[in-house]
Amino acid sequence: MKRIVLVITALFTMAMASAQVAAIKKWAASELLSKAPMEQAHVGICIYEPATGKYWYQYQDNKFFTPASNMKIFSLYAGLKLLGDSLPAARYYENDTALFVKGMGDPSFLHPDYTYQPLLRLLQQTTKKIYLVQGVNANLRYGPGWAWGDYADDYQPELTEWPMYGNVVRIRHHLDSNSITPAFYDLDITEDDTLSEAITTREERSNFFFLKYNPKDKTATAAEVPFITGSVQDMRQRLEDTLHKRIGIAVIPPRATFKILKSIPADSLFIPMMHRSDNFFAEQTLMMASSRLWDTISTNRMIDYLLLNDLKVLPHPPQWEDGSGLSRYNLFTPRDFVSVLSLIKQQYPQERLWEIFPTGGKGTLRNYYKQQFVHAKTGTLNGVVALSGYLVTKKNKTLVFSVMVNNHHETASGIRKAVERLLTMVWKDY
Repeated sequence: MKRIVLVITALFTMAMASAQVAAIKKWAASELLSKAPMEQAHVGICIYEPATGKYWYQYQDNKFFTPASNMKIFSLYAGLKLLGDSLPAARYYENDTALFVKGMGDPSFLHPDYTYQPLLRLLQQTTKKIYLVQGVNANLRYGPGWAWGDYADDYQPELTEWPMYGNVVRIRHHLDSNSITPAFYDLDITEDDTLSEAITTREERSNFFFLKYNPKDKTATAAEVPFITGSVQDMRQRLEDTLHKRIGIAVIPPRATFKILKSIPADSLFIPMMHRSDNFFAEQTLMMASSRLWDTISTNRMIDYLLLNDLKVLPHPPQWEDGSGLSRYNLFTPRDFVSVLSLIKQQYPQERLWEIFPTGGKGTLRNYYKQQFVHAKTGTLNGVVALSGYLVTKKNKTLVFSVMVNNHHETASGIRKAVERLLTMVWKDY
């Protein structure tokens, strides 16, 4: 009798699951995929329930898409796995007379968002001669496939082994007050009464910055413009200006065991990386992970390592090029994202993940999902909208999902609202 009950229960559960899949499929076909703004776009959808191992809905989830900033989910996974509780500030070694320091890619150094500066304190307090040790950095200043014409845009700072100030200058203007930080860079200030808003930019090949503003405009301007990071000599100059000390360069580093100095808690970087979609933090996360493993900075090596080890379970081997998603060379399937999100959910506490991933009304989701039933990462490029993460239904079922839209010719907000309608239907009905 007990066996019959179990069989009947299993059949009932299967019937319910089948009806569920059919209902979502019917709704998506009639209310989402065949209507503007999605009807002419390339769309992939994957909705999965880890508790049962069942896919609730799959539509072209084995096709490859440009994921845009959804790539930060993979950078987050690398950071969670390899960086530990705190970021690595630098490698250092000291003897009786000198302190040798090597950068490890920590983006928090001199960043105004972070008051805890253990490396700065070490450099300020030492009475020994400080020597920079240049690390092995296989990365270029930009990632593959990045738009070089965006050199002055705040979302594309250069990548370096020893970031300072977030690798951007901060230009402030209000009425007759103007400033640039760090102050040793030149700022040309011009009035132009034809402007509707202030303009900040930089010469392409030099660290010469410009501010143009309308003197009739009383609004305050706060802008960030990337600077050219340059060589190890430029790095030394920025440090000397900050520390007001002479800094040497170790042409031949000492043959010694360098210690790792810890920096800020890792989650204090991961949270803004995901909430405001910080490209710089995401790229430097892969660089720090590489430096920590091999004392060599190489995003390519880091990617290959992950794909051959922890992420060899991905159902469709991707084309992975950078950590931020700025590259259009990245190609991933929605099922790949569901796979890595499922791994993250298995390996880390839900409470921590709910802090790291933005929810409705916060970060890049501030205008969507007011009921706060999703915890997810957005992705946006011209013609690209993506959203991948976790969804908790009204019946308290936790789902993993990925929705990718490429080659649309509509507004990004229109696509986001269409995706929101689909996920809201799943939340309400199940």
